[in-house]
Amino acid sequence: MIKQQFEMPAGYRKWTYALLGIGALVLVLGFIFLGMSKDEHAQTRFWAVLLQNSLFFLLIVNASMFFVCITTLAMGGWQLAFRRVPEAISSLVPVFSVLALVVFLGIILGHQHHIYHWLDKEHVEHDPVLKGKSAILNPVVFLGWSIITMLVWSLVGRKMRQLSRQTDETSMTLEEAKAYTWTNTIWAAVFIVFFALTVGSTIPWIWLMSIDAHWFSTMYSWYTFASTFVAGMSLVALFVVYLKNQGYLEYVNQEHMHDLGKFMFAFSIFWTYLWYSQFMLIWYANIPEETIYFKPRMQGPYRAVFFLNLIGNFVLPFLLLLRRGSKRNYTTMAFLAVLIIVGHWLDFYQMVMPGALGAHYSVGWFEFGILVLYAGLIMYFVGRALEKSPLLAKHHPFLKESIIHHT
Repeated sequence: MIKQQFEMPAGYRKWTYALLGIGALVLVLGFIFLGMSKDEHAQTRFWAVLLQNSLFFLLIVNASMFFVCITTLAMGGWQLAFRRVPEAISSLVPVFSVLALVVFLGIILGHQHHIYHWLDKEHVEHDPVLKGKSAILNPVVFLGWSIITMLVWSLVGRKMRQLSRQTDETSMTLEEAKAYTWTNTIWAAVFIVFFALTVGSTIPWIWLMSIDAHWFSTMYSWYTFASTFVAGMSLVALFVVYLKNQGYLEYVNQEHMHDLGKFMFAFSIFWTYLWYSQFMLIWYANIPEETIYFKPRMQGPYRAVFFLNLIGNFVLPFLLLLRRGSKRNYTTMAFLAVLIIVGHWLDFYQMVMPGALGAHYSVGWFEFGILVLYAGLIMYFVGRALEKSPLLAKHHPFLKESIIHHT
């Protein structure tokens, strides 16, 4: 008998509540000892860590809906055996959007100009670079575009999940299947176009690149996308492996895991290509207004994180996923999924902290505690989403393609 309805095991619940408890305690202690501190560096550390985590995890859960939509537009059916997993992960977009918005409001209303230097109006008036970007880098545009972006991501993602649930009800005639596929394609296209206008361009500029507002890169948005997409695919793979080990997703086999491994392998290389292209051009030109971004990261206090980032996000995934057997081994895939997620969490750390904290950085109890909190939130909300509907879209027109899928 096929197990189509997920029920959170006792062990899963225990770990979820333990992570949430530890994370909540760290957040409270962080607010008391850092957020309410009279030391500006401590306050900046508190908000910068929350910013790093809220943006990283919001973008990787949104990457799950991007995966659903690109496979829909490609008329792909191979992923249907586990499609409910990325759909469940994408259901966190509204939750993490609210958390990110709270962090934004805390930074802006708290006038945390050490993070976003453009919040200091007096400084902007005497800084030609910041003044020239003030039409975009101001609280009204920042919050307005952020709210619109999060709202559209949430609503279109919700529509895609609703369309998926329709395949649980009754089988379709040929004409109904055609109409359903067309509707699905239209909404997927809407999401992809808006995704390109946000994650592919504007959102990384205002959320992350504006922390180092004197510096800019035309590859930055693609770099951010590659980082969060490969981490998002790793998160999908991690839940697929877990569900398989629990006896669910009977139609998922080594062929599906192989293709997920291909995504993790390919986008680790794509991220490295963008990393190298961005770095090499700036290093070669040696223009001061461009090298200011890499100086503290490569030669300053973040040097260890800089090179660890490259090893963890390229060298190890490349070497370990190069073999065909690695992409078909559930243990190896789970290990690499965790490695990639943590590696790109560190990538976001070195994207945020040098511009916000400078040499006053720290990697300690608060940083890892907030990481634990978000891990608990993901486990809790994804588990709840998986329980709400069958794990298999049994009447989807392309389901047979997934069942007989062979790489």
